[in-house]
Amino acid sequence: MTASSSISRTLFAADALLPTGWARNVLLSWNQSGQLIEVLTGVDPQSGEAGEAEDAAKAAGPVIPGMPNLHSHAFQRAFGGLTEFRGQAQDSFWSWRNLMYGFANRMSPEALEAIATWLYLEMLEAGYTSVCEFHYVHHDLGGKPYADDATLSRALLRAAQKTGIGMTLLPVLYQTSGFGGKPPREDQARFIRSTDNMLALLQQLAPACKAQDANLGLAPHSLRAVPPDSLQAAVAGLHAMLPKAPVHIHIAEQTQEVDDCLAWSGQRPVQWLMNHAAVDQRWCLIHATHMTTEEYASAARSGAVAGICPTTEANLGDGIFDMPLWLQNGGRWGVGSDSHATVNAAEELLMLEYSQRLALRQRNVLGGGAQPQVATAMTLQAVAGGAQAAGRSIAGLAVGQQADFVVLDGEHVALAGLPADSGHAGHVFASHRSSAVAEVWVGGKQRVQAGRHPQHETAQQAFVRARSQLLRSA
Repeated sequence: MTASSSISRTLFAADALLPTGWARNVLLSWNQSGQLIEVLTGVDPQSGEAGEAEDAAKAAGPVIPGMPNLHSHAFQRAFGGLTEFRGQAQDSFWSWRNLMYGFANRMSPEALEAIATWLYLEMLEAGYTSVCEFHYVHHDLGGKPYADDATLSRALLRAAQKTGIGMTLLPVLYQTSGFGGKPPREDQARFIRSTDNMLALLQQLAPACKAQDANLGLAPHSLRAVPPDSLQAAVAGLHAMLPKAPVHIHIAEQTQEVDDCLAWSGQRPVQWLMNHAAVDQRWCLIHATHMTTEEYASAARSGAVAGICPTTEANLGDGIFDMPLWLQNGGRWGVGSDSHATVNAAEELLMLEYSQRLALRQRNVLGGGAQPQVATAMTLQAVAGGAQAAGRSIAGLAVGQQADFVVLDGEHVALAGLPADSGHAGHVFASHRSSAVAEVWVGGKQRVQAGRHPQHETAQQAFVRARSQLLRSA
């Protein structure tokens, strides 16, 4: 067992990434609830002058804040690799969605729990410490409600609790198949809820979430899936119940969605949302890929977080978010793994930066100002934005925040002998990106040691069995 694995509520790091940037000789201390109560810099670990510094566990490499994953559809992890073939003259998001619906309609509660357990374990091993679960498969086959209406939501909560990942559960309101109130398709039956039914589900889930320190919010799926009256009533009902609860919505992901919204309302999706909803810092705009200059400005001014999912957006051919324009307007952002074509916090950052380089034909696009190191700048911004979107105190290594952090392997070839900021850049840009993750802690509890979660083998086997059963039922 490494020194930093010992039972302790303190950790000494020679280098740690604080919200203000990299700091040397940092002592982190947290209480029994897993909340950071002291973050000291410039500490001599041998002097004993800083209370518990002399006896603190020693980190084996640079310490970075745990990354919130602000957008996840857990069941889609088992769908990976099943759509990477050309099925028609021009494949798109929409052809992928048809295949995904078929897969969703074979999902059982047992399969969902096994898949989510493995996924959340993967997330932890790859540097995520919390997840926002955008959960829209609610009912049994054909849309028949389970005897316990929260059956599938509870499966996800159990998966989070078993693995130790932080959770923000976002049940999805889904009512129509297109703008203008088009009736739902037959293959969407498992997703459909009335507004009153959704609010009743939230009431039912609130105690279960509180019991495991999970947060609860709402995800109106999209403007095409939630009519205006329902959107207004659902958000009002949520905030009457839970005033600070997050609201996440898919928006402007595809150009067809933009065209359809224009045909329906005469306005683009983000434009319509800004004009018809009280969007504020509680909102997270997932993707928001296709916006005008004016939409970038108005959405950023609202205080909402942009939820960018670079590897999924690349996998689905969505397009490229204009991050420099968003940042020019003071926009906040975080990253999610969405469909989980890739499950790796550093990989999302790499893909985001590389997409900007390809679009602009420049390098080091997202560094600058106070943080010229790209990996440092992106990590700090993504952690802050992800924490806001999750509605949880997970905004980095600061007093009052949860003790969620990742210890990198200082002896890894991508980091060894380098200053901490360059080693961190090596982790993001020059390693296998999960290979340099040594330890992961959530709420002051170690969940990953030597790169592995203790449930790795059993969870992996259960995942493979569940996926095989789902494929046999096709």
